[in-house]
Amino acid sequence: MIELRVMPVGEYQTNCYLLIETELGEGILVDPGDEAQKILDWIGNISISRLLLTHGHPDHVGALQTVRESLGVKVGIHPADAEAFSIQADFELLHGDSFGMGDASIEVIHVPGHTPGSVAFKLIEVDGFHYALSGDAIFPGGPGHTETPEALVMALESLACTVFTWSDSVRLHPGHGASTTVGTERADFETFKDKPLPPGLCGDVTWG
Repeated sequence: MIELRVMPVGEYQTNCYLLIETELGEGILVDPGDEAQKILDWIGNISISRLLLTHGHPDHVGALQTVRESLGVKVGIHPADAEAFSIQADFELLHGDSFGMGDASIEVIHVPGHTPGSVAFKLIEVDGFHYALSGDAIFPGGPGHTETPEALVMALESLACTVFTWSDSVRLHPGHGASTTVGTERADFETFKDKPLPPGLCGDVTWG
């Protein structure tokens, strides 16, 4: 059984996630954004097998170096963000890659737009696929921040090809704030995606 824990850290209250295989006492850490000692204390005696990054922005990797050295654990990130943010990783996270956790698995989903190498992590357990860690790709009410109109278009296209092919019941746990579901976002997303976008639209955008 996989237990999902979340702890907001740092100035931007970045959601640091801990996935624990409860029977084995092993875990995977996602996005150590800040407050390294707080994260290490939170982990406690859980044996961390991997450290995964949804993307390379500083508020998601601020405690990376201290945490990785303290735990002696290998780090994975998409190669586009490793290059864009000069992050030294031990392995690449490519679309479709998967990692086993007991009877469950974690699948890497590439969702570029917020950053070129943004990824989400699908948690697939023996009874099915119920939730994903979506990083800053999507939030309740809109996509993650984009730097250019082209990046916003890419974000919408990548979400359409990934997240919005999933069941409405799938819960999305983002990089900041509260979770949402695919079904909650679907209608507004589709309306937004199908209408002409104002020239130059990017930044913090909502479906409304």
